[in-house]
Amino acid sequence: MLSKQSIRGNVKISLDDEVLTKDQILEFNKEWSEKEELLFRRMLKQGGAIKIKGKKFKIEIEESTTMNSRGNTDAPITPMDYTEDDVDPNYIRR
Repeated sequence: MLSKQSIRGNVKISLDDEVLTKDQILEFNKEWSEKEELLFRRMLKQGGAIKIKGKKFKIEIEESTTMNSRGNTDAPITPMDYTEDDVDPNYIRR
């Protein structure tokens, strides 16, 4: 049986172009077999469209930005300047 925790916040689930709440999804889940629930769980991870018991669900996963432990987005990595002759001789590639 699905729980509210198994439906992540970055996942948008719609039924006939109407966005569903977690409680609505849990109500539909009560009627599903184990195989249908397993298939729905897989779709929660990858997104896509699925039809269960004659109802078409569309699952969209929103892109999330990677955040550090403080809740801030990490700064982008700046590429190293590379010129043929100005390579640091003490740099060891491991």
